Amino acid sequence: MTRTYIDLHTHSTASDGSDSPEELIQLAKKNNITTLALTDHDTVAGVEEAMDIGKELGVDVIPGCELGVKTDFGEIHLLGLWLDPKASKLQNVMGELRKYRAERNKIIVEKLQALGMDITYEEVLEAAGDGSVGRPHIAQVLVNKKYFKTVKSVFDEMLCDGGKAYAPKKVLTPIEGVKLLKEEGATVSWAHMCIHGRSTEYLNDMIATLKPHGLDALEAYHSEHGDASTRLVVELAAVHGLALTGGSDYHGAVKPNIALGRGKGGLFVPHNVLDNLKELRSKQGLPV
Repeated sequence: MTRTYIDLHTHSTASDGSDSPEELIQLAKKNNITTLALTDHDTVAGVEEAMDIGKELGVDVIPGCELGVKTDFGEIHLLGLWLDPKASKLQNVMGELRKYRAERNKIIVEKLQALGMDITYEEVLEAAGDGSVGRPHIAQVLVNKKYFKTVKSVFDEMLCDGGKAYAPKKVLTPIEGVKLLKEEGATVSWAHMCIHGRSTEYLNDMIATLKPHGLDALEAYHSEHGDASTRLVVELAAVHGLALTGGSDYHGAVKPNIALGRGKGGLFVPHNVLDNLKELRSKQGLPV
């Protein structure tokens, strides 16, 4: 019997992925993925297209987004699953965030130019295509021009917090982010919570802070979570009475070592993760 997969964290050209929503769903069908959540950064622009193609191909598409929020110790990311693509308040807030992101990207390009690098904002726009421009597109231009060997090396030296060309991002607070997503009927999960190496005490405190405002779940299964991180998140979810989510964080060519549904090859999100999320939404009186 053919093994099937679910993937509740993916990106398309609507933000910083390399596959269009249609291409993403076609790839999901090819890779035996039965349910996929499209969770682009600060936008739901691609989800209706993805849902339409999903209906044609028999792939269940969950509309969602990934929202960056600011803490005193850096940014964390929230996944909103089962979002209404036409949610007006969310659209307005994310529109403001994207507008500021465009201004920030121009500042980053100017900083890179001041460092002697031959890069223009027009080249970054071309790299992004029809999607929302992000730092991965800036990094890709620099890699294509042989300034760096990998996108990761660009981030490590230039674009991460404290990097030579870093510019701060305008984001919501964690509580504001959770509240906004909950107001729009989303199931809210803390994404890839172990990748920054924060202490268990910090993770516990943040979960305790966000749960009263609507945090529903923790992303245990992720391409950058090893076995120890996955076990830790599962334990934290049990302690705090939260559900689990999981996904590859697929970006296509932007992160070529991460496969849709399979992450770096060993990822498998248990199907009961999806069943439990649907049961949770049913108890909350929310549609699936």
